[in-house]
Amino acid sequence: MRDERHLKNARIRVSQMGPFQPLANNSVAFVRLIRASTYRDLAPQGSRGVDENRVLMKMDAQQNVLKTGTSTIGITFDGGVVVGADHRATMGHFIANKSVQKLFKIGDNLALTTAGLVGHAQSLSRTLSAEVALFQLRRQQPMTVRGAATLTANILSGRPHWVQLLIVGVDDEGGHVYSIDSAGGSIPDVYCATGSGSPYMYGVLEDGFKEGMSRTDALKLAARSLHASGQRDAASGNGMDLAVITAKDGYVALTQSEISKLLS
Repeated sequence: MRDERHLKNARIRVSQMGPFQPLANNSVAFVRLIRASTYRDLAPQGSRGVDENRVLMKMDAQQNVLKTGTSTIGITFDGGVVVGADHRATMGHFIANKSVQKLFKIGDNLALTTAGLVGHAQSLSRTLSAEVALFQLRRQQPMTVRGAATLTANILSGRPHWVQLLIVGVDDEGGHVYSIDSAGGSIPDVYCATGSGSPYMYGVLEDGFKEGMSRTDALKLAARSLHASGQRDAASGNGMDLAVITAKDGYVALTQSEISKLLS
């Protein structure tokens, strides 16, 4: 009822402006009036108005945004970490892309996985890669995993993104997995899964993870977890990327044939 009243008032005000000319300035005024009357209820309590163009753009973005849905995983093992992610991106119930990159190398000893908005995820991966490289040039030593997680958390706390991240890597203290939320919360763990497929992955992880497990066992567990999420989560699937990070070899990505062997 309130929306109808606002629209009625807008039409009355437009009718008082004289004949409607599509190319004249009053057409702009008409659009602004209709937007303002339609979205007025979205203004915060106590505010004097609302930027109708900004609200409309925000609503359109929420409806049409490209999301990764996603399943990502990080597992520590004796000597390093395994990290992986699926390939699917969705727009609502529509599979928008089947080959999205969600696993990023951000340093020789560091990796990032992303769940959430594709644009935010790609922007963060570029920023973190640059910051990690600059740190190494200035300090002549690699950034620690905790340092990379803190850097990421500080970026997100200053300007929240629609993402859920894993910072995974190896330093002098061993392998680490950090889960980082969209507001900058940072939590370390021995293994972690993120994204819409995480409930299915945790079922596999809780059953199969062991402290000090071998590289091969960790890889098989990660592959099985991502495969399980792809079978049950509609927003995950279309294959996966896997990588191993160790102090000796650094970041090493697996080929698709190697991943297939893990699942056979």
